[in-house]
Amino acid sequence: MKLNKIFKHSTINVAIVTALSFGLAACGGDINLESKVDNSVGDTVINNSDTTTPSTPDSTVLAGKANSALSIQVSAAMGFDVQVQVLDGKITENTTLVATDSTGKSVMYAISGGLEVGGNASAKQARGVNDVVLTIEPGTVVFGQSGNDYLVIHRDAKIMAEGTKNSPIIMTSLQDVQGEATDAGQWGGVVILGNAPSNKCPTDGSDCALQVEGVGEGAVFGGTDWEDNSGVLKYVVVKYAGYEIAPDNELNGITFGGVGSGTSVDYVQVHSNADDGVEFFGGAVNAKHLVLTGNKDDSVDWDNGFKGMLQHVYIEHANNSGEANRAIEADNDGSNPSKEPQSNPIISNMTIIGNNFDTADKDSEGIYLREGTAAQIYNTVITGPSEMGECLEFESGVTVDNANSGKIVMQNVMMACEGENFKDATSFDLESWFSAESSNSISSSILIGESGIPDSNSPLIAANAGQDVANTQNAFFDSVNYIGALNGTTDWRQGWAFGFGGGEVTATAESEAEGCPTGTTSITPADGTTTTCQLTGAITSDLTLTANNLYALNGPVFVGEDKTNSATLTIEAGTTVYGRSGGDYLVISRDSAIEANGTAANPITFTSSEDITDGVTGSGQWGGIVILGNAKSNKCPTDGSDCALQVEGVEEGAVFGGTDDTDSSGTLRYVVVKHAGYEIAPDNELNGITFGGVGSGTKVEYIQVHENADDGVEFFGGTVNAKYLVLTGNKDDSVDWDNGYRGNLQYVLVKHADNNGEANRAIEADNDGSTPNKEPQSNPTIANMTIIGNGFDTPDKSSEGVYLREGTKAQLHNFVVTGTSGMGECFEIEGGSTSSVTAEQATNGDTVISNSVFACDENFKNAKATDGTVLLDTQDWVLNQNPTLNTNNSTAAGMSAVLNGIFTIDTTTPKDFTGNAFFDNANHIGAVSQGNNWTAGRTVGLE
Repeated sequence: MKLNKIFKHSTINVAIVTALSFGLAACGGDINLESKVDNSVGDTVINNSDTTTPSTPDSTVLAGKANSALSIQVSAAMGFDVQVQVLDGKITENTTLVATDSTGKSVMYAISGGLEVGGNASAKQARGVNDVVLTIEPGTVVFGQSGNDYLVIHRDAKIMAEGTKNSPIIMTSLQDVQGEATDAGQWGGVVILGNAPSNKCPTDGSDCALQVEGVGEGAVFGGTDWEDNSGVLKYVVVKYAGYEIAPDNELNGITFGGVGSGTSVDYVQVHSNADDGVEFFGGAVNAKHLVLTGNKDDSVDWDNGFKGMLQHVYIEHANNSGEANRAIEADNDGSNPSKEPQSNPIISNMTIIGNNFDTADKDSEGIYLREGTAAQIYNTVITGPSEMGECLEFESGVTVDNANSGKIVMQNVMMACEGENFKDATSFDLESWFSAESSNSISSSILIGESGIPDSNSPLIAANAGQDVANTQNAFFDSVNYIGALNGTTDWRQGWAFGFGGGEVTATAESEAEGCPTGTTSITPADGTTTTCQLTGAITSDLTLTANNLYALNGPVFVGEDKTNSATLTIEAGTTVYGRSGGDYLVISRDSAIEANGTAANPITFTSSEDITDGVTGSGQWGGIVILGNAKSNKCPTDGSDCALQVEGVEEGAVFGGTDDTDSSGTLRYVVVKHAGYEIAPDNELNGITFGGVGSGTKVEYIQVHENADDGVEFFGGTVNAKYLVLTGNKDDSVDWDNGYRGNLQYVLVKHADNNGEANRAIEADNDGSTPNKEPQSNPTIANMTIIGNGFDTPDKSSEGVYLREGTKAQLHNFVVTGTSGMGECFEIEGGSTSSVTAEQATNGDTVISNSVFACDENFKNAKATDGTVLLDTQDWVLNQNPTLNTNNSTAAGMSAVLNGIFTIDTTTPKDFTGNAFFDNANHIGAVSQGNNWTAGRTVGLE
C-alpha cells in the first residue's frame, strides 16, 4: 500500500506503551496513558488525516501555556494533531515535559525568550536555593522560534533529559518542525551552569559568579565543587541553534559553564550550530558518545581549566564545503597561559573528518591546542581532503612547553590528512614530536566510508590498533582496542542521531525518493517493476542517484563540462546504473567529481541492460566509465600552454591533464563495473574505468572490473592510488598504464577468463613510445598482486603476466604470478634497440621486483635487441642480480604450489613497508589470503 505521506518523525510516540505513567509535578500526581495503537509485530500502515484542528488541551497537566495558533500551524505541517505549549520566563518548581498528553495526543514545547530553570535576580545565592528540576521525557520535542529563544539551567538546578535510542529528545527550530528550510542560528541553544571550578574564579576567597557568554545578565557559573551535578543529558539532539547575539558572539549548541563530573552526558548530538558545537568553560563534566556534525565554528571548544573526560566522539564538518573551523579549539587562559587549574582533559576514541571550506577568515582544520592548555588524547584519527587546513597545530609558548614536558600526550593517534597534517609552531617540529611516540602513525589510506565507519581492513580496527585507556588512565573509559569513534561493527549513532536514521521531527511531502531525482527523467521500468530514471547529456548541477531506483545512461553522459559548470555526481550505496548500447558511457570532467560510496553489503554496480533483465551477458554491451583530472601527463605541452589531452574512445572535448598531482576527482569505493568496453572502432574500445590525469586526492578502493572488452583499468599519466582491485575476465590487459603514471596500488587480484576465454596481459606498462625516458616518467609502486593467467593463445595475443615496455619504470613487490598450462610468459621486459631504456632501467636498479614468486610454464622472456642479442637475461635479473634491490624472488612448480583458489599459500616473506603512509604491512604475498578474504560477498567471476 502506498502512503499518502511519508513521515520522518522519530520523536512522536505513535505507539505508546500501555499504561505508561508520567510523574507530573504540575498536577500533583501520576497520569496513566492508555495506548490506542496496536503494538503487535508486523507491517503497520498509519494513515494520518490531513490538517486537523487540535482539541482543547487539559492545561492542568501540561507545562507551559497552550497556544492555539502554533498548535494549528504545527499540526498542519505534521499532518496530525499536535498540542503546542509555550514555555517562557523562569521555571521555579519541578516541571516535567511530556511527549504525549493524557489522551495520547502529541505535545511539543515552544521556547519564548530566555527560558531559565532556577536562578534569581542575584548572582550571589546560597547553595540549594534554586534546586529546581526540569524533567524531559523521551520523545519530547522542544523548539525555539527565534534567535532570542534559549534554555538556561542555572547553578543548583538540574535538567533530567533522558531520551532513548528509539525516542530521543530533540531541541530544534520552528522551521525544522514545520519542514521548512533549515540553517544554523535559527534559535539560541542550551546553556548549563554549575558550581565546578574555573581558573577565572577569584583567588581571594570571594564567591565565584562568572557571567556566561551569549545570554542575559545573571547567568553565572563557577565554584569549588568539581563533582557538582547538573543532571542528565542522554539521547538528546540539538539542531540549528547558535543565534548571533552580536557580531562574532553566537550561542553554542550546548554551553557547559563550570559543570561538574556528577553530571551525566551520553549520546548527545549538536548539528548545524552557528557557533561551537559544545564548549566547556572550566569544570569537569564527562561525556560519551558525542556526535558533532556540520557546526560552523569549532566542534569542541574548551578553556579556563576544563578537566573533563570524553570518549566516542564523532566530528564531521559540513558536506559540500559548508562553513566550518576547527574540530577542537582548546585553551587554558589567554592572559596567563599557565594559570591553575590548567585545562587538561582526557579524550579517547575520536574521529575527525574535515572538509574543504577555506576563506580568508577561517577554514576547516583539525586540532589546535593553544593558550597553555594541556591535554591527553588517545585512539584518535584525523582525516580530510587535500584542501583542508592544518590537521594538528600547537601554539608557541606555554602550549609547546606543555608538549615538551609531557603535559600534552598523544598516543595511538593516526593522522590521515591529504593536505597539511602538521603546522609547526616557532622552533618546534610538530611532526617529529608526534612521530617520536611509536604508537602514533601517519597514513594516506585509512579505509573509512563517507560516514566514518572503518572497513574491515582498515588500520583503525586492526588487531591492537588502539589503547585500553580504561586500564591506563581512568575507569570512566570503556575498554577498547581500536582507533576512532567507531569499531566497524556497531554504529552507536544509528537510530537516534540526525543523519544516521534518527533525529527527524518534520513531516515530508510525497518523497522524491519515490520518483526520479530532479535532473533525470522517468522511463519504462527496466525490470518491469523498479522505477527507472534516465541520465542524458551534461549534468551541470549536483545530482544524487538514490539506491531505490535504476538509472539508465542515454548516450555519453558528462558530469560537468571541462573546467566549467562543474558538478558532483553522488551515488548512494546499492545503486545500479546501466547502459543499453556501446554509445552509453559516463565521463567525469575535469574539476567535477563522482562520489560513489558503496559498502561491502551494498556495492554500487555499473552494468548492461542485459544484466538487468537477466539476459545473456558479455563484454562490450555498453561503454564504461571515464574519469578526467588535472594531474600531470608527459604528453602535456612543455611550452607552458594549458594541457588538454583528448582521452581515447569518447567524443571530442573529453580532455585531461594539468599540473596538479594532488587533484581530486572524488571517490570510487565498493564499485563493480561489468560487461563494458564497447568497440568504438577496430582496436579502439573503452576501458572498464579510464583514469586520465587523475590525481592522488581521488579515493579508489574495493573496485572490480569484470568482463570488459578492452582493458580493465588504464591510467593515462596521473598519480591516483588504489587499493583492493579485482579484475576478472577482461579481454585485453587488466592493468594498463602510460605517459607518466606514478600512483600506488596494493592488493590487486587479476584472474583471466574461465575456460581459456580471451585475455592478454595482466599488466601492460608504458611510458612513451617515441621518447621512452620522457618526464614525468611512469614509475608506479605496486604491492600484493596476484595474477592468474589462462591458456588463451592466438597469433595476435595470448594470456600473459607482466610486460614492462616503452621506458616505464616500476616498483613491484609481493607478487604471485601463475596460471594454467598453456599460458604465455609471466614476466617480460622490452628489448628492441641496443639502448633499450626499459631494459637499462632494470639493469641499473631503477625498476625493482622483490619478494615475489613465479609459477608458470614459461616464467621469463629475455629482453633482446633487434639483432637477437640478449640485452637482459630476465630470469637471472629477477632471481640473482642486484641482490640489494631484487631480493627474495623465487620460482615454483605450478599454480597449485602457490595458490589455493585465489588464496596465497606460498610462504615467501613479504616486503616490510614500515614508514610508508600508503602501503600496509601485509602478512602474505599476493592479493588475498585465506584469513583475510576481502573479495567475499561483493565480487563476481571468482567462483
